[in-house]
Formats: sequence, C-alpha cells, structure tokens
Amino acid sequence: MTSKHHIADIKLARQGKLKIEWAERSMPVLRLIRERFAREKPLKGINMACCLHVTTETANLMRTLKAGGANTALCASNPLSTQDDTAAALVREFGIKVYAVNGENNKTYYRHIHQALDIEPHITMDDGADLVSTLHTDRTGLAGDVMAGTEETTTGVIRLRAMQDKNALLFPVIAVNDSKTKHFFDNRYGTGQSTIDGILRATNMLIAGATVVVGGYGWCGRGLAIRAKGMGANVIVTEVDPVKALEAAMDGFMVMPTAKAAPLGHLFVTATGDVNVIRLEHVRKMKDGAIIANSGHFNAEIDLPGITKAASKRRLVRPHVEEFTIGKKRIYILAEGRLVNLAAAEGHPAMVMDMSFANQALAAEYVVKNHDKLERRVYSLPDNIDTEIAALKLKSMGIAIDRLTPEQKKYLASWEMGT
Repeated sequence: MTSKHHIADIKLARQGKLKIEWAERSMPVLRLIRERFAREKPLKGINMACCLHVTTETANLMRTLKAGGANTALCASNPLSTQDDTAAALVREFGIKVYAVNGENNKTYYRHIHQALDIEPHITMDDGADLVSTLHTDRTGLAGDVMAGTEETTTGVIRLRAMQDKNALLFPVIAVNDSKTKHFFDNRYGTGQSTIDGILRATNMLIAGATVVVGGYGWCGRGLAIRAKGMGANVIVTEVDPVKALEAAMDGFMVMPTAKAAPLGHLFVTATGDVNVIRLEHVRKMKDGAIIANSGHFNAEIDLPGITKAASKRRLVRPHVEEFTIGKKRIYILAEGRLVNLAAAEGHPAMVMDMSFANQALAAEYVVKNHDKLERRVYSLPDNIDTEIAALKLKSMGIAIDRLTPEQKKYLASWEMGT
C-alpha cells in the first residue's frame, strides 16, 4: 500500500494554507463549482490520479475535486515547479495525498508518479502526459479501470494525439487545452505575464530596449511576444509554420530563422513544445551575455547536454541562473532549461488559472457522466461548457453583455432573409 504523502516539510503547512487562501480570492468560477460539487457530489467514489504543477492554484482545484467526492492523489508534473508549503498544506490542512518535492531528481519524480497511480485511478488528470505515458508503459495493468483522462497543456495534447494516430491510446482523453477558456487565456495572458515574471525574478534584467527572440508563435509564444513588446522590447519571432509566421509578421514582429536571430538577441525564450529548438550551433552565434529561457513544458527545447559538453566552465551565478563559458563567450541559461515561469516564479496568476481549472473540474464531471460513450481517442470539451465558464467569469468581473433578440436569432438561423 502506498504511503499517504512524500513532501519536503509538513511544518510549512500554515504558510501554504495562507497562500492557497490568497489564490482562492481570485478564483471565483472554481469556487462556484466547488460549492455545487459539495452539494451534488458528482465525483463520489471516483479515484483520481493527478500529475500537475503543485501550486496554490492547483491546490484549489484539488479542494474542488475532493468537495465533489473524489479520492485524489497528486504528484508534480515538473521537478522544479512544486511549492513545498502548498504541498504541506494540502496534506495537513486538506487531507490530500501529495507526492512532490521541489528540486526532486528524475528517479524521485517518476517514483512519485507511480505512487500517485497506486490509487488505481478511474480518472487521470495530466499536465504534460507523463502520467498517461507511465500508464501506457510501466502500469498497463491499471489502464482497464480508467474511464478517461484529462490533459492540461499543449505539449501533452501533442503527445496524446501522436498516441491516437498510432492507435496506442488505452482509454479516452479530454484535451482540456483545446477549450477556448483555457488556451485563449491561460496560454496567451498567463504564459505571457508569468514567463516574463520568472525571467525578471531570476535576472532583474531590463526588457525595454532589449532584443527578445521568441521561439514559436502559438498561443503561448504570441502572449509572450505581446508582453515583451509592451515592455519596450524589440521582438523577433522564429517559426516553422508558415501560417503562424505570417500572423507574427502581420502583428508587427520581425520573423526569421533561429540561426539568423541568434547574433541579434539579448534574451531567447522557447515556447514550442518541440525538442532542441535552441542548439549549440545557435549558441555559438549568440552575443556574449545572451540569456536563454524556456517556457515550454519540457526542458528538451534547449539542447542543454550539447551546450554543457561544449562549455569549458559552468557555474551558478544567481539562483536559477547558470553561466556557461563557450570559447570567449558567457551564455546564461535560466532554471536548468525548465519552465521558467514556474521554476523561477509562481506560475500563472490565479485569475487566469480559475478558468483553466474550472475546465479540469468540469471535464472530470463530464467523464463520469459520459465515459461509456467515449472511444479511445482525444476529445475536446463541449462548447456549452466553454460558454458556461466564460459566462461565470464575466459575472465575477461585473461585466454584462447583450443578448440576441428573437428577431436576431431568427435572422441567424435563416437563409431566406437577405439585405
């Protein structure tokens, strides 16, 4: 039988509880869902294994799932994103199984995933698909009891769709990241702000006047590019997708290959979900003092092994800032190439995670109600759930919108009415 938790220090629980309460103030949609869940218990009897960033916002999601009747176990989806005081509060104050320690090594990271899976889940909840991947490799015996999973992030959805294309999925998965109230807001506004927050906390650099190279112009990349431009940076976008590259150009950004941008940039940030976006060949062309950060889910976006091998010297010069000497140049990599917004800062603001985790909570409820109708493939949440979350968020912000008149509804539903 698995242990009830593995965390850094249970004594941190009180300060963690205060931070969870602070985040909860900015999560009114999730609060409304939690209140309903507490009354209706839609997740009663459901075991849920969750592999998510262990932050204050995630803590409020876990409280919501528990209020709905779920038996939950939480592990970290990134070795550097765990807030140890939050983990302690979840264990002591809210009675939730947590397996997460900030800075855990790779062996411990995967041991924690296995401990979360020991709950024998009916639903999995993932951020990056490591939990699902482990179920499909080392713990296939548990897959038969899984109704479905949910996936939070772009990188995870990419992996899951690759599994679907190869007919490898053992159970259905809900791509929560596909919801408009997730990727339009979390990826664009959340990533844009929190990535710059992590970079500034780590470096205290001045963004104004700097040349910032953004790798990838998906929703995360465009959010970052917009925020950097707003702070006075000269922004270059690198892309492999012609449509996205064209959009970046028409949004007013310079667009060019990474090799051409390498000598120009002061700060490089990857946000693609792919591997080796910045390689040694690019680093050799960079300015002395160039800074590299990653905002994609995995640290594979930066070729850290290749850069390390080429460096004559490597040292930690500030928390989350490593200096690599290559030839006569010093290049700086932030947060070991991991998610800089969570490793060097606190991740997305609670106000935007309110919508993301509302999607996760309602996705779990949707799975319980509809799992017998789902095939072994990747699904998006129905549009009516997106609309419900958006309406609740607007209401919490004190914003009212128009309603269609009967005449307008008739016009939109007809084809006979012309000019």
